[in-house]
This record gives sequence, structure tokens and C-alpha cells, in this order.
Amino acid sequence: MRRLTVALALLTALSCGSLVGPQAVSAAVSGSGPADDGSRGTNILVVGIDSRAGLSAAEKNRLHVGGEACNCTDVMMLVHLSGNRQRASVVSIPRDSYVEYAGDATTARSGKINGAYKLGGGALTVATVEKATGLHVDHYLETDFRGFERTIDNFGGATVCTDRPLTDENSGLDIGAGRHRTNGNETLRYVRARHVNLRPGDLGRVRRQQRVVNDLLARLTLEGALTSPLRTAQTVHTLLKTVRTDARTGPGDLIRIAWALGRLRADRTEFATVPIRLFDHRVPGVGSSLVWDEARSAALWAALGADRPITGDSRIQPVAQTPVPTDPAGIAVRVDDAAVAAALRRNGFVVVDTSSSAPAVRPDGPPVIRFAAGQEERAATLAAALPGSRLEPGPDHGVVFDVAVGTRPVPVRTVTYDRNMADGAPVTADRLRCADGPAPAAAGAPSGRP
Repeated sequence: MRRLTVALALLTALSCGSLVGPQAVSAAVSGSGPADDGSRGTNILVVGIDSRAGLSAAEKNRLHVGGEACNCTDVMMLVHLSGNRQRASVVSIPRDSYVEYAGDATTARSGKINGAYKLGGGALTVATVEKATGLHVDHYLETDFRGFERTIDNFGGATVCTDRPLTDENSGLDIGAGRHRTNGNETLRYVRARHVNLRPGDLGRVRRQQRVVNDLLARLTLEGALTSPLRTAQTVHTLLKTVRTDARTGPGDLIRIAWALGRLRADRTEFATVPIRLFDHRVPGVGSSLVWDEARSAALWAALGADRPITGDSRIQPVAQTPVPTDPAGIAVRVDDAAVAAALRRNGFVVVDTSSSAPAVRPDGPPVIRFAAGQEERAATLAAALPGSRLEPGPDHGVVFDVAVGTRPVPVRTVTYDRNMADGAPVTADRLRCADGPAPAAAGAPSGRP
């Protein structure tokens, strides 16, 4: 199945920016990594710039981007196309990643990776990514805010999905649970949201961006965006009206890359986020930043450098015996059995032992977990530690979970929470897509064909 018809430009579009023209930008690669002869694949760095330059007050209000611009990269994705053109790996690099910028011994300094652009534009951004990853960047694409909604609208909208309502005052996001067909403005708010009510921060935002890209490309494939070399060239021509490239990347390069990407099956396209070890690394003058997991990120870059798949590699994403979607440390539980309470406490749950008020005669059956409606994800984490439990949500239940132990023996299982696994683990496109696939086109919506 053809999966990434216009991956490079659409990944750029989802950087939350508008696309500002076909002219080349200065981003000559530094040469810090080994030059690629094609046998080890091709690496494309795609960035979106946080800039309000040229936006009117009305445009800022409509796009919900009225805050202060940082003139930095807001989104960064490294796309690796394998040497045999049989696999693509898309790795998101969070904007707050704490790295050492490229430069000689007298000028090198450290900071958030998004700050490299402010210091040295595309050239320093490329060089810094090469330094941090050890990979050579072959092509560079860049965009900024204005035009994003136009880009999405020109392709007939996008598909977004969530298993619960999502709100974010900063981006203007406010959508209900389910699967939605969104226009450009709505999609912009979805992919930019960093302060959502569920797992705020960059990793969740990045995963939403990846999912939108994936579903949009699936629909464009179904609509025939790459049915022939001519259609591929038309698609690239359309996209180059709104995407800037470096001087080394021409239409011919993008046509060849897009044609190869578009012929990939869904299970041969991978999405991932760089594994993080510290999620709130405080640095004077820098603020809160993210520190990569040294061993796991090194394994990720090594796999790409060797042109190997990143999904299924336990060095990048260790496989936990009992993974859970939320952190037990954020789940308060009342338990009416002392032994179970102690075991859950060792697992990291915040436990209050209420065994002194437990019933003299235990109810028949497994443990019962009572919780407030809307807390299903945390309930799933608790239930994973108490296999066989019965879940009972209630609209009037408080924020604390209650566990009533019955007559059946209670094995307490050790659970593992890894935020990287919850929001950024390597996954193939067929598993990342919204459950029901791309939403059908709305009546009168543009087809998305060039």
C-alpha cells in the first residue's frame, strides 16, 4: 500500500506552520556525519519554525498564535528512507531536547535544540542535528506558520482522533472524544497543543502530529496522489509552492524520494520519538528541558545509521512484562487489605491502608476497583497490577480509587510505566492510524489532488 505520498512536505506542514514559498534556504550540511552514497539510506530533516513575522493581528487571532515568537524550530522530524527504498522511519526530535550546539571549541554551547535556528538558521540546525545524532543530513525542508490551514484545506482536511475530550487554552483546541474530520484551522490547534488535559507536553503533541500525518497520507493515497510518475511530479510541484528547501534539494530529489515513499506498505513505515530520560531538566538560563536517554537514543541513531528497522528493537524500546499507560505515582488508592496495600505501595501507587475497616466477611469473587467515570486509563493501570479485578466506574465517585478485596486470592503484579512507551515508542503506520482509518470526505470538500 502506498503510504507516504507527500511525506516530506506534509510532515513539514504539521510542524504547525504555514508554508512560505519555494525559495531555497541557507542550510548547507556541515559534513559532520559521513556522506551518504545511498547504500545506507537517505536522511531528510524537516522543521517548522515558530515565527509570527508578517502575520496581521487578525491572522494571529484566527490561527491562535498570539504569543511571543521565539524564531526557533517548533517541530523537528528526521525522515530516513532506507537504501533499498523498502522502508521509511520518521523520528520526531522534541523541541526542548537539551543538546550541545554544533560549533568549534570556542563557540560551542548547549541549549534546547530548537534554539539552534535562532543562533544560526537552517545551517546550524542541520549541523546540530548531525552532531547530536551522528547521522548525515542529505536534505533539509523548512516552513513556518502562515499557510498551514490553507495546506490542510487544499488536501481536503485531516483526520484527528482521541479517546476522550481534549482541551488546550493556549492553542485553542477543544474537541470531543472520537474521530473527527477537521479543517486546516482545527488541525493546526490539534497538532500545536502542548497543554492538553491529558498527558501535557511535547511527546503527546508529537504523537498527535504523527497520527495526523499518517491518516492524511493514507487518504491521499486512496485518492490517487501517486498513481504515476506524472502525478508524483504534479504533487511535488504543488508542494514546492509552499515549502522551502536547502540549495542541495531540488524538485528532482523530492520526486524520486516521494515516489519511493509512496510505494511503501503501511507496515514498512515507522514513526518514533527520541527516547527521553529526564522530562524536566532544569538549566539556569535555559529553563525546563528534555534529556535524551543516552543508551536508547544511541541505539536509535545506530539503527538508522546502519539502515536497520527501529520497530522491534529492544535496545531502543525495552519490552516491559506488564506495561501500563499511566504513572502509578499519580494514582491514589484506598485498599481494604493490608498485604495488597503494601504490594501496591511497592509498585509506586499512593496507597491508604483501610484494612481496619474492612468487612468481617469478604464478598465472593475478585477485587473490585471503584473509580470516577473518566478515569479509565488510570483504572487500567491499577487493574494491570491486580489481574482479574472487576472495574466499576461511578459518576459520583471521588478522585481516589477504592479497592475492595473479595474472597478470591489477589496476585499483585509488578507494572512498568515508561512515558516513552506511552507516547513515543517506535510503531508502524498500520498501528498508529486512527482506529477506523481516514475519515470520509465531507460533502463538497476538496479532493486533495493536485
